Amino acid sequence: MNISIGGLDALLDLVKPLDDLPGDDTGREKFRRFLKNNVREVGQIRDFVEECLRKSGDQYSRAFQDLVNYVGQLLGFEVTFGRYKGTPGKSGFDGYWRSPSDNGLHVVVEVKTTEVYAIKTATLMGYIHDLVSEKKIPDADSAIGLYVVGRPDPEVSQLENNIIAEKKTNVLRIISADSLLSLAEMMKGEFDFSHEDALAILRPSSPTIDPVVDLMGRLVAARHPEGPTAQPVAVPEPTEEGGVVYWLTPVKGDKSQTAEEVIEPLVGENGIYAFSETTPGRQRLKPGDWICFYATGKGVIAHARVTSKPEKKPHRAVRNAKKYDWTFRVDRTRLYVETPVMIDAPMRGKLQAFHGRDPDKSWAWFVQCTRDISERDFKTLTLV
Repeated sequence: MNISIGGLDALLDLVKPLDDLPGDDTGREKFRRFLKNNVREVGQIRDFVEECLRKSGDQYSRAFQDLVNYVGQLLGFEVTFGRYKGTPGKSGFDGYWRSPSDNGLHVVVEVKTTEVYAIKTATLMGYIHDLVSEKKIPDADSAIGLYVVGRPDPEVSQLENNIIAEKKTNVLRIISADSLLSLAEMMKGEFDFSHEDALAILRPSSPTIDPVVDLMGRLVAARHPEGPTAQPVAVPEPTEEGGVVYWLTPVKGDKSQTAEEVIEPLVGENGIYAFSETTPGRQRLKPGDWICFYATGKGVIAHARVTSKPEKKPHRAVRNAKKYDWTFRVDRTRLYVETPVMIDAPMRGKLQAFHGRDPDKSWAWFVQCTRDISERDFKTLTLV
């Protein structure tokens, strides 16, 4: 199938239902072949994943499962795609990833779009035991179970607590889809990041932490090269127009709150927001600046005008006030959590920040930390 890359809706409409029917010409196989033959950039996968997480229905949850498995391939694993629905007598894993390295790790994957129902760890443990019994995995010590979760949810906290209480931290892991995509971006980008590095992160921690520290050091070095042959790192100049600086800051949900639940009481009700000690731009933020708020996986959900400099003054409305203790006031707030402005490929093509860049390539750099943006980009993202 040779078509140009467009929105996920158009693609799913073309391949028709994703199901478990046998055959090489099914919608399932067409979709997976399309990913393999046409999707090269992690940014494209991120767009598809975010579309799956914004919408509901079997087509989107099944496409999300396939996309997660495709990311496993980008991370260097040999991937066996699982079934969409459990069937008596057949193993119901969502994905089985086998590392080709000498000390290969076997990863049995369970994909969760979001957690409305409690997750039973026995299910994933059962898939591992089944694959060991079938001799596909040599022994249980060579395997881990990996939950890939689309959206943070209180049930994920429950799952984490269960894993700890059941003393299964040596075999079960949880990762968000956003973090999994970030690993793939590091492997595809300018970082010295390999399949072995991905294994070091996914494996249960060993007594020696040197490999992870070494990995972190190499990533920092890749960001800030030194030496006579190194190319200079481009540092963008602050964007100031008439003394006003325009900001974009990411807002992530956690185990107890969605991004919307973070923004609404702070910006909407109390007229404040909070940064941590290390938030980029904290010392430059000033009254008269404007700031917009990006919810991971959804889009820009609010904007406001800054009316005070950040002060080290924890506020009772901030859930994690010990970490986010630099607060500042805002006014002229506008919330649009129900109709977020998506930063999809067409939108990225309109932004000055992406001029000279391929908008389909890895783009999470734009929303992963607080940054100043142009007035034009701010107005485009906030529909001002």
